[in-house]
Amino acid sequence: MKKIVIVLCLLAGFAAAGSAQESRQDFSISGIGLIAPFVASSTDVQVHSNYATGALASYRFMLTPNSALEANYGITYQNTYRYIVANSLTVPILTRTQEMSAAFVRSFVYRKFNPFLEAGPAGLIFLPIRNSGTGTYDAKQQTGVAVLYGGGIAYEISPSFDIRAEYRAYVTKVPTFGLGSGNSTENLTTNKWFNIFVPAVGVAYHF
Repeated sequence: MKKIVIVLCLLAGFAAAGSAQESRQDFSISGIGLIAPFVASSTDVQVHSNYATGALASYRFMLTPNSALEANYGITYQNTYRYIVANSLTVPILTRTQEMSAAFVRSFVYRKFNPFLEAGPAGLIFLPIRNSGTGTYDAKQQTGVAVLYGGGIAYEISPSFDIRAEYRAYVTKVPTFGLGSGNSTENLTTNKWFNIFVPAVGVAYHF
């Protein structure tokens, strides 16, 4: 009887271990920051901004033990883009930013530490918030195409969970919120590109 119980326990243990090893998917929730750099352009438009905070949801499907495809959705609370035109006109636009992206992820395993690199295409939605923080009612929602790249490290706290810290970034054209060269009073065209920094820290569940 004791031998049977021992065998059953061993089989259950092997099954659990095999199940953990066969995990090919994970879902993570992270807190993010969004930091857009200062931009000075050839069109006499300067762009200043403050940082924003938000959340990011990510899903990964493992192609191999060291490579995966990832889908992301992120959103920030708010930050302000402040456009200074010809050193005379200041146009602040309070903005909420949404991210929808996909990436190829390459990971490296060092015991419980798993560094990784990722890159892929992204779409960014810049949504102006119409309140006292926005200096023009003509600002419109704008969707921009971007490149996502980054790297980070995951620390395994159990077969099902890990903690992730990551440096992410978007490369995208500086938005004009619909106030381009056709607007004679508030032309926010810069002809420049942003490299927006997006640090992230979160928890992932493997299944």
